[in-house]
Amino acid sequence: MTFNPHDQAAIAFKRLLGIMDELREKCPWDRQQTWESLRHYTIEEVYELADAILAGELEAVKKELGDLLLHVVFYAKLGAEQQVFDITAVIEAICEKLIVRHPHVFADTVVENEAQVRRNWELLKLQEQNSKGGVLSGVPTSLPALVKALRIQEKARSVGFDWSDREQVWQKVEEELSEFKELWVNHVITDQEAAELEFGDLLFSLVNYARFIDINAETALEKTNRKFMKRFRYIEEAAQKLGCGIQDLTAEQKEQYWEEAKLLSKVRT
Repeated sequence: MTFNPHDQAAIAFKRLLGIMDELREKCPWDRQQTWESLRHYTIEEVYELADAILAGELEAVKKELGDLLLHVVFYAKLGAEQQVFDITAVIEAICEKLIVRHPHVFADTVVENEAQVRRNWELLKLQEQNSKGGVLSGVPTSLPALVKALRIQEKARSVGFDWSDREQVWQKVEEELSEFKELWVNHVITDQEAAELEFGDLLFSLVNYARFIDINAETALEKTNRKFMKRFRYIEEAAQKLGCGIQDLTAEQKEQYWEEAKLLSKVRT
């Protein structure tokens, strides 16, 4: 008898559905959950999955994927209880979407590279959303600003609204930096709101340049956040060994320990 991993997956998924039914019927906490009460837990689970991916901890990735799958099943259960959709409808809907959005696999469309696949995906998505407000209507309002900037730019590019090359984009970065310096660094005016808008323009242009050189700005910034936190923690631990707090260190000591932390991170990598 040939082993079929799909059969194993179907058995495991059926078991999860059964457990969800039991929880919804017998657990006081699960029984009282609603769309709204689950929402912030779902967002938290997505970020925990993102953390595990960035950390390269594949066992944690497996665990977080399971947590996220539970949320999908939970929402489908709520839909079934309200007789609006069930898990079968959810699965069928994504199957149909994948078939429609991949005409180069399931139809006669020919593509030469990954960029054409992405462009076709966005154009097909736009056709589906034409009645909902245009090209940018599919960008979720609650996305973090840095991620939203990237998605806005990607969607604009899908309809040909983009720079021709990265040199033009970098010129825009320099232009925005110059405008921000005029407002804030050189103290031409001290309008906080105007400065925020100019700084936002600068960030948007940097995200755009990152996109042109295949860097995800959100991921890049998060890696820098983690790097800074690790080095800062090294200075804190160095201060503790001296019997004081980081605020008690001299500027020279802080610089010394920062350089040590940088060197240590390079050795580890």
